[in-house]
Amino acid sequence: MSESRRCSVIRALHAAALALAFLAVRPAWAAMDWPDFRGPWHNGHAQAPDSAEPAALPLTWSETGNIAWKTAIPHDGLSTPVILNGQVWLTTATADGRESFALCLDAATGEILFNEKVFETEQPEPLGNNINTYASPSPVIEPGRVYVHFGAYGTACLDTATAKPVWTRRDLPCRHFRGPGSSPLLYGNLLVLTFDGVDQQYVAALDKNTGETVWKTSRTTEWKDLQEDGQYVREGDFHKAFCTPIVIEWEGRPQLISPAACAAFAYDPLTGAEIWKTHHDGHSASPRPLFGHGLVYVVTGHRQTELWAIRPGGQGDVTDTHVAWRYSGKEVPKQPSPLLVDDLIYMVSNEGYAVCLEALTGALVWSARIGGNFMASPVYAGGRIYIPSMQGETTVMKTGRAFEILAENRLESGCLASPAVSGNALFLRTKTHLYRIETAR
Repeated sequence: MSESRRCSVIRALHAAALALAFLAVRPAWAAMDWPDFRGPWHNGHAQAPDSAEPAALPLTWSETGNIAWKTAIPHDGLSTPVILNGQVWLTTATADGRESFALCLDAATGEILFNEKVFETEQPEPLGNNINTYASPSPVIEPGRVYVHFGAYGTACLDTATAKPVWTRRDLPCRHFRGPGSSPLLYGNLLVLTFDGVDQQYVAALDKNTGETVWKTSRTTEWKDLQEDGQYVREGDFHKAFCTPIVIEWEGRPQLISPAACAAFAYDPLTGAEIWKTHHDGHSASPRPLFGHGLVYVVTGHRQTELWAIRPGGQGDVTDTHVAWRYSGKEVPKQPSPLLVDDLIYMVSNEGYAVCLEALTGALVWSARIGGNFMASPVYAGGRIYIPSMQGETTVMKTGRAFEILAENRLESGCLASPAVSGNALFLRTKTHLYRIETAR
């Protein structure tokens, strides 16, 4: 086969895979459900860009108003609920990390249908902080199957009708140091997992039907000796990250955008081959990247906390050639993911500083302070942004070029898990309960 013919075949295979991946989640889109950590489009939007009928989420609520149900959730966890076909799935773990569970609730009533112990771990590594849990990665769901991930402690595919394992994997190691955080991604027939630990850093793709490894790619980060408290260190926090990747299409081919410690990478999602990367001094990156207007938007993490807009058409290290703009204000978050709505980017920092930027240029539109501290990622629906705080108050903000708070709604406990949406209902997981919030009829 000639080289030109071979390239044409590869491009055709890539295009077919991308189309199949989109078709694979289309049932969830049609149902207006939430199959992934950041929703059906992986970007925090509860509606399609061309939707004529946006989700009508409630503007106000309290413990006594617009609460359809409230269910106590056992043990600990920060995973975002995923919702499909009337089921809500989330994960929990005991405080010591020795037992990991998958829970399924009836979306209409809040009744716990399954509470399945998935893994037992004899000696989990201590979390090393008072924020993370052993059940922080969010599940991902498709018709008939839900995939739960506890980092190096195990990954499982469960039958949604029985909660019983279809397959499990416990042989993908890394030392998390602060606990797991990266959520899985479904792409066609692949389940993509991210392991950025202190000892090793890699991305792996499993066959979603069998759990077998299709490819595994080690990061090619060029580590520096970074200084901390007067000491130079070669591992620890500076090698870690907690990001969940996305897949974009660029010039007819898919790219897996995968931020890491001190770098961000683009891979071929079918083979794991590295396409391009950037380098920086950030570490422990958590916010999920975005794509729009021909730009990839990546938050670098701790230490060097910036939002970068990257043109995705390069090869190799593109730091000096393809970074369109950077923003390094105090509003750049370390955990909450940004939102891209039309031509504006919205962010809220862990300390409660909010900002709106022009997506094409990074120019500041407005900056403001809202009350509270934040770990959860905001969601967008019907011209509103919903931002739940660690103190239990959800700020509802209007989108646009003028800063405007529409409502502030308080619950008994705070949110560290990101919200989910199904139809006209908002699902909020607090430290103790899962709520279905919906306008009373």
